[in-house]
Amino acid sequence: MIHIPCYTLQNGVEMPAVAFGTYKLEDGRGAEVIRAAIENGYRYFDTASFYGTERDIAEAVGQSRISRNEFFIATKLWKNEMGYENVRAAFEQSLQNLGTDYLDLYLIHWPKPSPDYKDWKKLDADTWKAMEELYEEGKVRAIGLSNFLPHHIENLLDNCRIRPMVNQLEFHPGYSQEAAVRYCQDRNILVQAWSPIGRKRVLDEPLVKNLADKYGVSPAQICLKFAVHRGIVPLPKASSVSRLRENLDLFSFDIDEEDIWRLMTMPQAGWSGEHPDRERVRL
Repeated sequence: MIHIPCYTLQNGVEMPAVAFGTYKLEDGRGAEVIRAAIENGYRYFDTASFYGTERDIAEAVGQSRISRNEFFIATKLWKNEMGYENVRAAFEQSLQNLGTDYLDLYLIHWPKPSPDYKDWKKLDADTWKAMEELYEEGKVRAIGLSNFLPHHIENLLDNCRIRPMVNQLEFHPGYSQEAAVRYCQDRNILVQAWSPIGRKRVLDEPLVKNLADKYGVSPAQICLKFAVHRGIVPLPKASSVSRLRENLDLFSFDIDEEDIWRLMTMPQAGWSGEHPDRERVRL
């Protein structure tokens, strides 16, 4: 089984350096795919109330007969669950869905319910206050954010008692959000990469394909190793056993610094169309 190193968050909690993402898992096969992921060495699972996969994780973890404390389980509260009064109910529902009495990581999924939401600064601050309370009560080991850009995070840093520990961003060659990544890393906020492989266009990019040939790995591994090289936790998903194993095998090779620069400066490709301050772009 492949050994997965860990990062240490600012509060001392250790987190595996690769997670299994569960967004849009195949209908009806979620628990089956997650069981396969567990059998092949994954212990960190990322979900959200919006994904509809929390119960799949509960089923797979329960059937694994592996102790709960060997897993790192993260979930997120959705846009309509924001606000001080709503957070605890959303949290308790996620705990029930996941079949656990604590979370390893709890995140605010987006900084705004909608791009034109005017009073987002107060809403975020109130939501974060409730997250802090859950953390202080020992119900969650770490708290953080998803899709927050520097100006969103600044608002929290101006109001918080406990600093965010994690921020999930769309990150892959062709959309590496350098300003947001640097901002977080300079403040000891661990960055995680959702959509770390991008879209098919990224895997078909000549640079990515050429580097895959150069290093004797797959184009997907080049994308994932790009995140790992930058100190970012990738959150890939897969359904086949070969892809599950491939996505974990990121520590047996390195990418030369020159090639990292080429990936960092690659023309934009594979963007999801999602941005917290803009309406979704349908690509």
